[in-house]
Amino acid sequence: MRDPRRLVLLVVLTFAAAIAGVVIGRLYLVPDRPVENELHELLHRDLKLDAGQHARLEAIEARYAIRRQALETELRADNAWLAQAIRSEHGYGPQVAAAVDRSHQAMGALQKETLEHIFAMRAVLRPDQTGKFDDAVVKALTAQKK
Repeated sequence: MRDPRRLVLLVVLTFAAAIAGVVIGRLYLVPDRPVENELHELLHRDLKLDAGQHARLEAIEARYAIRRQALETELRADNAWLAQAIRSEHGYGPQVAAAVDRSHQAMGALQKETLEHIFAMRAVLRPDQTGKFDDAVVKALTAQKK
């Protein structure tokens, strides 16, 4: 590497490869933002909530956070139970089937809890705000993956 042009070329190519890696990672490896994040962003940034609405939404969000954490803990426990069943049976046997059913119940409970949370937030909104909220919910639920 006695030629300075080769060194500069190597540095430029290394930098370009690093940038390409970041772009590829952001496009293909970063998970989509949860529906809730988009809804909360809409609520707090775009809908011009009054102080009373903010207070009620904070209370709703606090209750949901507690319930969601409990359900996610239950899901993790169910996954551990499923892992143990797989380890024991080495196939799709009765223990694995029961563990899958159990985890599906917890997933369903989390989905229902999330929907109740969304409707509770919507109930705080004025009629002039609900259209944007509803559009954001529909968009988030029907968005195609990249």
